[in-house]
Amino acid sequence: MVKSWMLKPALFLDRDGVLNVDHGYVSTISDFEWIDGAIDCIQAFNARDWFVFIVTNQSGIALGYYDEADMRAVHDHMQREIAAANAVIDAIYHCPFHEDGTVAAYRKASFDRKPKPGMLLQAMADFPVNREQSFLIGDKASDIEAAHAAGIGGFRYQGGNLATFAEWALASFEDGKR
Repeated sequence: MVKSWMLKPALFLDRDGVLNVDHGYVSTISDFEWIDGAIDCIQAFNARDWFVFIVTNQSGIALGYYDEADMRAVHDHMQREIAAANAVIDAIYHCPFHEDGTVAAYRKASFDRKPKPGMLLQAMADFPVNREQSFLIGDKASDIEAAHAAGIGGFRYQGGNLATFAEWALASFEDGKR
């Protein structure tokens, strides 16, 4: 049993279109490009002693565009660059499934695929997250739907400096505008 004083808020971040430029199924390090302010955003929430999680649909795996090893290579690259900036991503959750997938092993509906809240709920089960003080930043309506389904706030990022947007989202969240 986790005591309430042990709980920490969490910032949940979508990947493509929020942390990195969405070039369409980013599956190689050479295609990966950080969004302006992404690393600064992670550093700022680390400094607040928040958890930082990535929750990302990766339907490109189900569609056969790349495999999980390719995705892990991109995530390892991200983690190395974040560590080099003295920052931490506490965990990365991904959903490789899609019901229209062409790869049989990944062709199915999944509770983890946003707009369903599975990845967020798993993070909350794995870490002592204070749900009431946590929120997600995503670039699609499905991200915000997943946040609300998981019982946390959600903010739709539509470009610009992510760190600046995250500070606005935090201030809005604290003012009760989820």
